[in-house]
Amino acid sequence: MPTQLLFTKFLNAHFAGAVDTLLGALDIHPAYPEAPISNAVAMELLVSLVLLAYFLVVRASLNVERPGTFQHIAEIAHGFVSEQSESIIGHGYERFISFVSVLGMFILVSNLMGLVPGLESPTANVVVPLGCAILTFFYYHYHGIRANGPGYIKQFLGPVWWLYPLMLPIELISHCARVLSLTVRLYANMFAGDLLTLVAFSIIPRGIPLLALGLHFGVAVIQAYVFMLLSMIYLSLAVAHDH
Repeated sequence: MPTQLLFTKFLNAHFAGAVDTLLGALDIHPAYPEAPISNAVAMELLVSLVLLAYFLVVRASLNVERPGTFQHIAEIAHGFVSEQSESIIGHGYERFISFVSVLGMFILVSNLMGLVPGLESPTANVVVPLGCAILTFFYYHYHGIRANGPGYIKQFLGPVWWLYPLMLPIELISHCARVLSLTVRLYANMFAGDLLTLVAFSIIPRGIPLLALGLHFGVAVIQAYVFMLLSMIYLSLAVAHDH
């Protein structure tokens, strides 16, 4: 049986039966029925609970005259995402702010989980970045079709008709490669960050591993920003009307 984090053990101790029943209904049989919840799933759930608690606190403490700390953080984050979205996506960027903000916050908190003793970054498991990448892939294509209608197909065909047979497979491969690019970039960096931190605390004298934590923090923030930035770029290309 794979090593379980404390939170994962808690979830499996209380919900393993229900999860096994659900997976059985879907004809899915976990390798370890007594522990069907993996560390990655447990950490994803924990990140979701942290974000939900944060949003509830912000909503409950909204005050125009005397904004609190959480409201200030929320306003700064909203302003930053809005500014980035406006400069990259342009007209109509407002309807994408919610998705981009939640995506960026989820990845950021997931990345930072690895800094907490007894926890790990769910984004260091390839399945989590892949899920975020696939969600982004379908999201921007959906809005591309919504914004351009049948004309969205022109994005895959090139400028002149005689290039259509050549450009179509190239563009399809290019768009699928975006999923791979988003996944590998996030996964590889966070896996390396977690591994470096673990090695630093295992073999390096006390005090010096703090540098590894600082590096991990920097990588976590940068990778969350890069993922969010690329999502905005793909959205801007999808909803543009000048294909």
